[in-house]
Amino acid sequence: MIDGKKVEDQQRRPKTQRGFTLLEVVISIFILMVGLISLLGVMSFAMVSTQTARQDMIARQLAQEALEAVVTARETADITWDQIQNVGPGNGIFVTGLQPIRQAGADGIIGTADDSTAPMETVQEPGADGIVGTADDKPPLPLTNFQRSIVIGPTASGDLRNITITIQYLTSQGAAPRTYVLSGMISQYR
Repeated sequence: MIDGKKVEDQQRRPKTQRGFTLLEVVISIFILMVGLISLLGVMSFAMVSTQTARQDMIARQLAQEALEAVVTARETADITWDQIQNVGPGNGIFVTGLQPIRQAGADGIIGTADDSTAPMETVQEPGADGIVGTADDKPPLPLTNFQRSIVIGPTASGDLRNITITIQYLTSQGAAPRTYVLSGMISQYR
């Protein structure tokens, strides 16, 4: 009669109290897994995007730093107008081609030949407190995956020169190098 009691209990209970079937459980687990895997993909994409945005910001800052160094050298009269051009047939002091990101050499100007012996430029990151310059800061990170090119060219006017600064860097995705270009002009007049 035990079997008869089970049949009797099932007949008394409304359909809504019978529970889930195995097929319903398997389908719901499958839907849940698809959602969780999709969420994992979105999270990994967000982490990669955050790292790439950080590298983009560093590239912008490096390009701005180089442009400011050229303008400052002109403003302080550390170099002559004839020296504000690339090394070559003229009297220029700025090296051509992509160069490692190094600190300024003895002349104090970024992108010149004496930078080849200077130490690599670094980025200082904050520690757990989120403030740079405190005891818990992370060790300086050398910018070994960045390269910079400074191209200074003539314009139709002899009083102006084009400056194009290109920063090339590798992202954490390992894809083709990314490039950031900053263009400006400089006048011989202060």
